[in-house]
Amino acid sequence: MLKTDLCVIGAGSGGLSVAAGAAQMGASVVLIEGHRMGGDCLNYGCVPSKALLAAGKAAQAVRAGGPGVEGSAPSVDFAAARRHVTDTIAAIAPHDSQERFEGLGVTVIRDWARFTGPDTLQAGGQTIRARRFVIATGSRPLVPPIEGIDATPYLTNETIFDLREPPGHLLIIGGGPIGLEMAQAHRRLGSSVTVIEGGTALGREDPEAAALVLERLRAEGIEIVENTQARRVGGRTGGIEVEVAGGTIFVGTHLLVAVGRSPALDRLDLDRAHVRRSETGIDTDDNLRSRTNRRVYAVGDAAGRGQFTHLAGYHAGQVVRSALFSLPARVRDDHIPRVTYTQPELAQVGLTESQAREKFGGRMQVLRVAMDGNDRALAEGTTRGFLKVMEVGGRPVGATLVGAGAGEQIALWSMMIANKMKMGALAATVMPYPTMAELSKRAASAYFSPKLFDNHLIKTVVRAIQRWIP
Repeated sequence: MLKTDLCVIGAGSGGLSVAAGAAQMGASVVLIEGHRMGGDCLNYGCVPSKALLAAGKAAQAVRAGGPGVEGSAPSVDFAAARRHVTDTIAAIAPHDSQERFEGLGVTVIRDWARFTGPDTLQAGGQTIRARRFVIATGSRPLVPPIEGIDATPYLTNETIFDLREPPGHLLIIGGGPIGLEMAQAHRRLGSSVTVIEGGTALGREDPEAAALVLERLRAEGIEIVENTQARRVGGRTGGIEVEVAGGTIFVGTHLLVAVGRSPALDRLDLDRAHVRRSETGIDTDDNLRSRTNRRVYAVGDAAGRGQFTHLAGYHAGQVVRSALFSLPARVRDDHIPRVTYTQPELAQVGLTESQAREKFGGRMQVLRVAMDGNDRALAEGTTRGFLKVMEVGGRPVGATLVGAGAGEQIALWSMMIANKMKMGALAATVMPYPTMAELSKRAASAYFSPKLFDNHLIKTVVRAIQRWIP
């Protein structure tokens, strides 16, 4: 019997953050991981996808050229691009390694865990009894029940980075962020790409912003078929067929399934721990604590409140606060940003325009600034895009950014919303010139401009003062 204060199941972003924080604060911690340290983000998700996108971006820079530079056909070395992916993972891996966490005093068990009771589980040939458990098992690719899928070779985000040669024609089922990021990366590295989406591509995002992304992808030669359900797949690698509603058949060499993810909870024997779950994750309260077993918490994808690495990290901080100090740690999601890392990038935090209109009606106003009004964007030739800020009572409730560097710029609005800051805080901030950050400053200024320059009373007061000033 191994007794501990905290037992963390899963060594992805959320689990590692909980384990590191708790151990460094003096708690005894057992960390269990049945597969790879670092979880999905390091090995199959954020890190490899952004590394491959970087390779595609470099190829596109040569192809497109720039001011005073004529574009030319890039010489793409797919094997070298693939090495960049593995080298990037290897550079980050030590931070998530078993050795590092054992150095922090964490007991690391490399095995799959399963509960044997409300306060016990088994892993690595041991029984672990803990005062608190944290389920941080992440998620796995969702594979829809399409006819023929079980007999057809297909890729997911967990296997596509293993390819040694570029696909001749990559068929992608799913037009969300993962599908479109992989579409652009592979198209830029030389593959033909067809994306098949059952609904609207990037359907969760602001339609106007999503349209700019899709326009760019189509201009680069990516075929995007929307509102079309895949009904049947067949063939083998090198000759894959996808038949859609209506009978049209798309033919390619490889198939990527990117229709979403589901929580990875099946191995845990949750019933033995009296932990209730749903299709989206563990049933938790606003402290991320199981409603049916108060010893158990869930973070990240397993909590069913969103599937982002940075969200899992945020959850981890809240759980450490609650589990170690018994302090209230009510989670919120209004300040959690999300980014689609295509080029142009699309970033969102808080409410979209349509969500804000539905919630606040006429009390909400939209502050809009176009990229082509930003001097840095003009100088670099990256003028396609815009910023929309949804404001209520002088505070932002949402921001939509599409264009160059949107993922970096959205952090400012996440901070504003997280800290319930007023537009005046940003209007008073001096931004370096010329930078893309001035886009946000202009949005804040747009809030105050009508109040200052279209105000009859202020004009009257200014004229009166000027008459009395020597």
